Amino acid sequence: MAYPLYRPRRLRESPLLRKMLRETILRTDDLVYPLFAVHGRGVREPIGPMPGQFRLSIDELLKECKDAASMGIPAVLLFGLPAEKDPRGGEAYAEDGIVQQAVRAVKETIPDLLVVTDVCLCEYTSHGHCGVVEDGRVKNDPTLDLLARTAVSHVEAGADMVAPSDMMDGRVAAIREALDESGYQETPIMAYSAKYASAFYGPFREAADSTPQFGDRRSYQMDPANSAEAMREVALDIDEGADIVMVKPALPYLDVIARVKNEFGLPVAAYSVSGEYAMLRAAGQLGWLDEEAAMMEALTGIRRAGADIVITYYAKEAARLLERGRA
Repeated sequence: MAYPLYRPRRLRESPLLRKMLRETILRTDDLVYPLFAVHGRGVREPIGPMPGQFRLSIDELLKECKDAASMGIPAVLLFGLPAEKDPRGGEAYAEDGIVQQAVRAVKETIPDLLVVTDVCLCEYTSHGHCGVVEDGRVKNDPTLDLLARTAVSHVEAGADMVAPSDMMDGRVAAIREALDESGYQETPIMAYSAKYASAFYGPFREAADSTPQFGDRRSYQMDPANSAEAMREVALDIDEGADIVMVKPALPYLDVIARVKNEFGLPVAAYSVSGEYAMLRAAGQLGWLDEEAAMMEALTGIRRAGADIVITYYAKEAARLLERGRA
């Protein structure tokens, strides 16, 4: 019986050899941890469809940030829930807004932790849309000034990087111009460049109380069927001054992540969104999956597709497992 000259299994026999030859390495340094800030004190409110995640008052958020930093997680991504909502999302760009307060507190307490802020209006508007609404429609250009004001207010508070997630046309250029004019030429922009109108955002919308009060977001977020359009969106954001581009969600769009990385070569972030987290968490709690193994496989798959940065609610769990693997 003739045997093949090359047998791939030879290189899989030893655990040490498998580790030595591993092509994709997931590191704690790759992770960004999203957090939700709310007004008050001593608030640690569980998010129903996202077990293990919480709405946090700033004192509790600081505990979470210290914990993350102690594990080697390099960055957090902050979202805010305002005290009051209004049609133009005033607290998004208020000097004493919840995110602005949270940024100051984190940078004063843990200066070496990178603080990235989500720049959008949906959590702050009474109608739940990501932009200014006039005559029942989300208006693109009137929204740009408010987004730029929000970004500048975050950086004035101490944010290390801003991440516009609204999907308005031209918002990266508007934010870049506003930051530069305010003396923040060195502040990078991580643009949600290919953000799809996804069913996987459901748990987040409950967490951030940002469900649209009418219609949906399909007029500004991308059709899940399109990938060539994603390349055009990414190219536009790069031309407008984006330093990092993002694909969101992650797991259903691994092909898009790979295309973006291969075609542009810029640093690529991927947001493993609330629905991805909720699916794995629920299946794990029901005993249908080995949650830890599935989590690590999913995060590694996102890295393998080409993501340099993985935004995940599993950041702390992943960091613990990665540390245990090094021990």
